[in-house]
Amino acid sequence: MRIALLTYSTKPRGGVVHTLSLAEALAAAGQDVTVWTLARGGDGGFFRAVDPAVRQVIVPFRDIPGESVGDRVLRSIAAMRAAFRPDGYDVVHAQDCITANAADDCVRTVHHIDHFTTPELVACHERAISRPHTHICVSTAVARELAAGWDIAATVIPNGVEAERFAEAARHPDPRWRARFGRYVLTVGGIEPRKGSMDLLEAYALLTGADPDLRLVIAGGETLFDYRDYRATWDDRAAALGLDPVVLGRVGHDDLPGLVASAAVFAFPSLKEGFGLAAMEALAAGVPLVTRDLAVFREVFTPAAHFATTPRDFADAMHTAMTTPDPPRRTAGHDLATRHTWRAAAERHITLYESL
Repeated sequence: MRIALLTYSTKPRGGVVHTLSLAEALAAAGQDVTVWTLARGGDGGFFRAVDPAVRQVIVPFRDIPGESVGDRVLRSIAAMRAAFRPDGYDVVHAQDCITANAADDCVRTVHHIDHFTTPELVACHERAISRPHTHICVSTAVARELAAGWDIAATVIPNGVEAERFAEAARHPDPRWRARFGRYVLTVGGIEPRKGSMDLLEAYALLTGADPDLRLVIAGGETLFDYRDYRATWDDRAAALGLDPVVLGRVGHDDLPGLVASAAVFAFPSLKEGFGLAAMEALAAGVPLVTRDLAVFREVFTPAAHFATTPRDFADAMHTAMTTPDPPRRTAGHDLATRHTWRAAAERHITLYESL
């Protein structure tokens, strides 16, 4: 089959990581795959090398200083719509809100359901769910939201994970990270409301009372949205608490497994996710995991994770995870990560595509 996978960015966000890994697995299974994307921030390509078996079409997209989020989203849709040509593909598969608006008649993966207040985003979100002819969700929890809110029956195909890449980093630790930070709590995803960043900061403050040498390290954080006000509030609160978290921003693809594998605990306090790929990578590296107590995380990570709700809960769970060896939970995490392969995900996508 000739398959077009559409994603909104070249940056290392979860949906983009998903798109590239799925594309490579589909190509390895003998499919003819092209990935279409918008090149943001002057990028000439994706954040990592892509298997040459996957074709790439990089659509230029310039930044406009001071542009509103709504205008940026509408311009993104228009740029992809103008460039994309569906002729010649048997399957068009959009991985996000923007590309589903640009290619109306498509398969759509709904990674998670957002709740916007900006009028342009509300309308785009609604169209991106209601117009596609076929829907995929990466967890049953999100599929239930689609069924309840839109009466849409989605096919559930969980994410894969590059488990061996992170397990190898655990077997051969990169000494740079411990030398730089000592013992640290790690989260990946940046500082934004959906990631529960404020709760993590409060939990870390509680931890440092008994463990002042413990660091908080935050990696990642490329997004279309403007969270400068939230970040300023977060910075002010960190200063008021006397904390100095390490905010790394984007970490290189080859460096990320070592950073994850060297963490004392991986914190994942997100308020909304579809699966939790970064957390699954931590389990692959053998790192204890503490997630927010959400239905999606109970579905995906039981019995491998510790679950928490309040900052106090997170602090207590992280302390327990760092100080109390738990071989059964670690084994469960390894087994979970190794079961979620991109090959299996690709095979299930192919079955669905063929049914169309």
